[in-house]
Amino acid sequence: MSATLPSQSPLLLCLDLQPVLLRAVGNGERVLRRCAFAVASARGLGIPVAFTEQVPAKLGGTDPSLLGLAVTPEVHPKDTFSALAAGSPVSRALTEGRSLGRLLICGVETPVCVYQTAVDALKLGLAVTVLTDCVGARREADARACLDALARSGAQLLPSETVFYSLLGGAAHPFFRGYTELVKTYG
Repeated sequence: MSATLPSQSPLLLCLDLQPVLLRAVGNGERVLRRCAFAVASARGLGIPVAFTEQVPAKLGGTDPSLLGLAVTPEVHPKDTFSALAAGSPVSRALTEGRSLGRLLICGVETPVCVYQTAVDALKLGLAVTVLTDCVGARREADARACLDALARSGAQLLPSETVFYSLLGGAAHPFFRGYTELVKTYG
């Protein structure tokens, strides 16, 4: 990524941030807090936010605190690991009828849903940025191997503050002051 992100229309995709799944990853509380930062930052920048829920009838819905941070969150139930699995209703909902160019990905679990969604997004020709401080896994070594593979495949792996500062471009941006408050709050 250059000093600023290309002008492609981004979407923040929050994968499976359901309390039962967050409890299963070793760093679930940190992931939830960093994802809250990402959602609040996206809201301030006017970036749409979509959430997926892995089999919500069995695993429950997205953490309500995250949904409350998004202005008009899209919520998509899924039973595939990839949110962009070919022909899936979620894939159609996320890609059809919008000028999506860049996918910002956060959520769980890195070696499963994050990895498979990023791979499918790259296959669709989307630019992919995985927010590295906003993803979690049960086993960190597995997550690292998958993130390394994604980097080799062309995905960008960057911390959320780097990405959102890049989208701001400078202190003259109207959201700069609000963003710096988010950085302090979610530090």
